[in-house]
Amino acid sequence: MSLFGADLPPGFLHRHDFISTAEEAALAAQIERIEFANFEMRGVVAKRRVAFFGASYDRADAPSPPIPDFLFPVRDRLAAWAGVDSNSFAMALINEYRPGTPIGWHRDAPQYDIIAGVSLLSSCRMRLRPYVSPSHAAGQTKRRITTHEIELLPRSAYVIRGEARSAYEHSIPAVTSLRYSITLRTLR
Repeated sequence: MSLFGADLPPGFLHRHDFISTAEEAALAAQIERIEFANFEMRGVVAKRRVAFFGASYDRADAPSPPIPDFLFPVRDRLAAWAGVDSNSFAMALINEYRPGTPIGWHRDAPQYDIIAGVSLLSSCRMRLRPYVSPSHAAGQTKRRITTHEIELLPRSAYVIRGEARSAYEHSIPAVTSLRYSITLRTLR
């Protein structure tokens, strides 16, 4: 990180200590009660486990259980920071990353617009690189590289919108200790 902050694409906001240690502990205690499911994408079961609320990931019109009340305070705070109405966050996702769990390169589903998240319990590295559509990537021989990277510390938050959302994809290398993330998304 430079003297002036992390080098991030336009539209990527980041804030350390977005929530307090007490808030993190209360959220983690609630999350421990959630029933997680394996996440399958294109026939492959991911190492992370997930719990979806509100609009589903696959089809925005097929609802999951409603967003739990315990997420409302963090949802409201993220909405205020992102400059949107808190009810515009139509979907919440809680990810459970056990030690050794990564998330590969991806761009969030196209029906969603603004992405906001909070990192809990342990840190991770989020890597970003310019997005190349699969049809264009297939013809490339040059290896694509990470162009931006940030450490998401426990209790930190981020917002991905605009160019960072549309022109970049992101990934998280395997974590070394248990981590939860709360991700909220608005519909396009």
